[in-house]
Amino acid sequence: MVRRTRRAALLTLAMINVFTLAAGIVVSRMLPSRLAALRVPSVAASPVIGPGTVLAAGTERGPLPTASGLRSALAAPLSAAALGPDVSALVADPATGQVLLSERGSALATPASTAKLATSAAALAVLGADARFRTRVVRGATADSIVLVGGGDPTLAVNAYPAQDYPAPATLADLAGATARALKAQHRTTVGVGYDTSLFTGPLLAPGWSQSYVSTGNVTPIVSLEVDQGRLTGAGHPEDSDDPYNLRPRATDPAAMAAASFAALLVADGIHITGTPAAQTARPHAAALASVSSPPLSAIVQQMLTESNNVIAEDLARQVALATGEPASFSGAATAMTAELRRLGVSTGIRLVDGSGLSGQDAIAPATLVKVLELAMAAPRLRPLLAGLPVAGFSGTLSAGQSVFSGIGGAALGSVRAKTGNLGTVTALAGMVSDQSGTMLVFAFMADQIPAEGMLDAAATAIDEAAVALAGCGCR
Repeated sequence: MVRRTRRAALLTLAMINVFTLAAGIVVSRMLPSRLAALRVPSVAASPVIGPGTVLAAGTERGPLPTASGLRSALAAPLSAAALGPDVSALVADPATGQVLLSERGSALATPASTAKLATSAAALAVLGADARFRTRVVRGATADSIVLVGGGDPTLAVNAYPAQDYPAPATLADLAGATARALKAQHRTTVGVGYDTSLFTGPLLAPGWSQSYVSTGNVTPIVSLEVDQGRLTGAGHPEDSDDPYNLRPRATDPAAMAAASFAALLVADGIHITGTPAAQTARPHAAALASVSSPPLSAIVQQMLTESNNVIAEDLARQVALATGEPASFSGAATAMTAELRRLGVSTGIRLVDGSGLSGQDAIAPATLVKVLELAMAAPRLRPLLAGLPVAGFSGTLSAGQSVFSGIGGAALGSVRAKTGNLGTVTALAGMVSDQSGTMLVFAFMADQIPAEGMLDAAATAIDEAAVALAGCGCR
């Protein structure tokens, strides 16, 4: 998504963690002095009730909307002139997979950032929710050299973010501290620094990417070593390292920037650096001096979807390629993800050239996006995808001021959870909603021929209104 602080978007999660921790402290402090006064219930010798059905069949959901009812409710917003001539939509019942409404639902369309749903599903299926990515420092070719080895951690940061941010990334500050301690233990306080980005291969920008994507802060060239997703945090804006929506230019050489930051941190930790950090390939099986690991993939996926983070999406796509034996390039990642989605049951309606949806050459059908959502609802392995969907009016790119979709409200407020997508003349929204009857629905709305870039806001408003209509109708 070409878009507009993770801090605000995920404050609720932080508050939950704080309240949980506080409750734990209260209980632990109470136990020593008051344990004798507590009456602890005993466990029954046999089950009190049998393992029956919690809800009788059919009572947990309302009646399904009809095609005619849906068509009537969605007609006005989806026929808005700002959406242009190429509008497609699909609404389905995730419990059965039944398609309730399809307007060109199998037609390929430019997905923009809704493509991140496919990337998330492939990454979770291949790597597992607990996967982590490691950044290492190893001994160099000579006794007085070390090499910083990129492991494709898309969330690696220079310094720790504020305590309320989630997930907490691995940091170069911690890695430099551990490296300095290891060097001093070996009585080495002067070293040269190299950096290795050989894990990823191929072009740094995907087919269809504009060079302006870097200068407008949407992405940085994709390499296996970068920090803060390549955000430039100088010029009096240190907060930008933790602001996923800032539009300031990003690094054109993110690996060199990361290596320079690492060297500066080593100096602060008492290590003298000779020369300037230089690109080099680490020796096979070189001894590791220190390492740091990313948060688990489940948390990274949630961050990526909530923020619509393009760098994270591209790194995860490369990790899928590495895990399946494909080259860790744009084309290798696209091949690997398409193959994994096919294995999951998504066999048609998708053509990818990147993992983020930034390329206008990507193509996905509404039916395919809906299928990915249905898979995530059915398979525990893919559930972190659902947890990362922005909530209308409350989080991520569906919260106030964070994207062209931030005006969503009405019946959709707090009810719609969906991935947004927009490029210059593309707008899309795919997610799930509980309608007025209490029935859970999955949907995808897409328009990729908006008449002019100046009409993007109006087009997104029309898509918002379609989501509001879907949330507010029983549609029978």
